[in-house]
Amino acid sequence: MDEPILNRKIIHIDMDAFYASVEQLDFPELKGKPLAVGGNETRGVVSAASYEARKFGVRSAMSGAQAKRFCPELIFVKPRFDRYTAISKQIRKIFYEYTDLVEPLSLDEAYLDVTQNKKGNPSASLLAQEIRNRIFETTGLTASAGISINKFVAKIASDYNKPNGQKTVNPDEVQSFLESLEIRKFYGIGKVTTERMYQLGIFTGKDLKERTLDFLEKYFGKSGTHYYYSVRGIHNSPVKPNRISKSVGAERTFNQNISSEIFMVERLENIAIELERRLQKHKIAGKTVTLKIKYSDFTQQTRSKTLPYFISDKALLLETAQELLYQEKLKDSVRLLGISLTNLNTETKKTVVVQLKFDF
Repeated sequence: MDEPILNRKIIHIDMDAFYASVEQLDFPELKGKPLAVGGNETRGVVSAASYEARKFGVRSAMSGAQAKRFCPELIFVKPRFDRYTAISKQIRKIFYEYTDLVEPLSLDEAYLDVTQNKKGNPSASLLAQEIRNRIFETTGLTASAGISINKFVAKIASDYNKPNGQKTVNPDEVQSFLESLEIRKFYGIGKVTTERMYQLGIFTGKDLKERTLDFLEKYFGKSGTHYYYSVRGIHNSPVKPNRISKSVGAERTFNQNISSEIFMVERLENIAIELERRLQKHKIAGKTVTLKIKYSDFTQQTRSKTLPYFISDKALLLETAQELLYQEKLKDSVRLLGISLTNLNTETKKTVVVQLKFDF
């Protein structure tokens, strides 16, 4: 793993503020206005924010109350996942007109390997432009794209000229591109890691590249190895059209915080029913049940139990989740509960399709 693979042509397509843009498309009166999908001004969490709202600092995963403080004129709308999924399918259909090597990451983004493509076009940059045009013509929505030799660089590049833009990082530009990049813009380096990097005197890709593998492993463990190779443009993971599902889960955020375990068990039953539906749809079973608890102060806790056999039945899911709920006393009232299943039979026997010098 000491040399990058230079002959791949990877496109990362990322829809622009997808959920919010769909709402503005379907309801023209919302165009040009600060919009948050999900949550409300007293509770809940923002799933997506329009670019007008982002100017005020509103971001996904932010509490609705905080978002409203940042932007008093913010409009909240309920998410319509059926609609988002329908449009995502239209977009994905366009991708497959160009290549079968499509790796969806979510409803609104995907990697495409166009090294060999159905159009016979050697230019990944021209293909990205064409795909973005096709998406707009078909859906009325804009997308941004990053084009480079691997998924890591393409992902970073797609954020470079957002919204409705694209950036190509040619093979001979990868090193200089990564060296000049602010460390907080590296894909996979979040707020906490960024602060730690700053404390170690690492502010740019160039600073990161100057650190030895031993140094990075000492301070960041296995992630340090990833940083060491990625900043050198070495990220040889292929685009995987079929990714093995490693977990399946369902969760619910409540309109009011709950402090009684009895009421929580009622909610867990509904969650178990939904999880069973998802598992049976894909013929998946698993051994490890995890209960996710998010408290009113937004702190989170997980409790897990591994069974000696595979399960997918709602009764067994609920029984195990209930046991985990009573495992220890809750520290506060609860705003969210979730159940997930890992250690799946897919890891050994079944692949599940996920629901998300060269001419560049």
